[in-house]
Amino acid sequence: MKMKATEIRKMSAAELENKLGDLKKDLFQLRLQHATNQLENPVKIAEVKRDIARVKTIIREQQLAGR
Repeated sequence: MKMKATEIRKMSAAELENKLGDLKKDLFQLRLQHATNQLENPVKIAEVKRDIARVKTIIREQQLAGR
């Protein structure tokens, strides 16, 4: 479920903030599962981290464009 930058750019600022919160919760859950050896695919942690970075980048681009 990798997110594309074009999909992220279509979101409003509020949607981006919500998505960022959801991704952070997902990352927390994945780390918890990893710590308890219940995580089947550790690569998902890296994928979620990249999605978080994408969302943060788009949020920053929008902030700079708004100035």
